This record gives sequence, C-alpha cells and structure tokens, in this order.
Amino acid sequence: MALTGPIIVIDDDRDDQEIMQDACRELGYSNQLLFFDIPTTAVEYLKTTTDSPFIIFSDVNLPRQNGIEFKREIDSNPLLRQKSIPFVFFSTYVDKHSVEIAYKELSIQGFFQKSSNYEELKTSIKLIIDYWKICKHPNN
Repeated sequence: MALTGPIIVIDDDRDDQEIMQDACRELGYSNQLLFFDIPTTAVEYLKTTTDSPFIIFSDVNLPRQNGIEFKREIDSNPLLRQKSIPFVFFSTYVDKHSVEIAYKELSIQGFFQKSSNYEELKTSIKLIIDYWKICKHPNN
C-alpha cells in the first residue's frame, strides 16, 4: 500500500463511479482513481501493475463475478495476498449473509453501506481513507 497509490474502485454503476470521483475530488484526495466495471479486469490489473494501490473499494453485487468471489480470488493468489492491499466492501445493498461471509471467510478490512445521501457518503469515504492514511501497514 502506498499512501499516494491509486484508489481502486470496482463498481458497475456509472453514477456511483461519478459520485465517488466527485467526493474524492471535493475531499482533496490526489490519489488516482481507477474504476473497473467487472472484477476480472481488476484482477488482471492487480496481477500486472507495478503500482502500489492504496486501497480497494468493491461493490458486492457485480456482473459475472460478485464481490465475494472477487475477494476470494485475491485471497487465493499468493502474489495478490502479499501485496496486502486494504480491501473494503462499499455497497448499496448490504445483507447479513454477505457481511458474515466477508468477515468469517475473507480477509477484508471493512464492510460499508453506501448512503443515498451525498454528504453521508462523503463522510464515509473520508473516514475510510483517512483511517488507512494513518494505519500502520506492511507495505508503508
């Protein structure tokens, strides 16, 4: 994890991508935002990039491969596990079953529900990013 590395966002909703971009810009984060509509392209990027991503924000409900399956793929790949990229679910719909799987079976660092209120959503993003900016981590 590099404090200045890209923020990876896996979300197939273009409106949510724009909202995330606007919020990060308003919050003054200079990290590059990289958006992926489907997890398979994100995995390929993570396997081949020389960048040190700062954090991954992933929706749970995604086409072809859901967020849980995406995180399982990251966890099962020794190269990607070694990168130790902070990973949070950031999803509009949150159900108890997904939260339990995420915490009991995967190595996630948070599960957050996107607010429909822009200011609340921005507050959540700020809280998550600011936490990881001061958190001690193997890659910083």
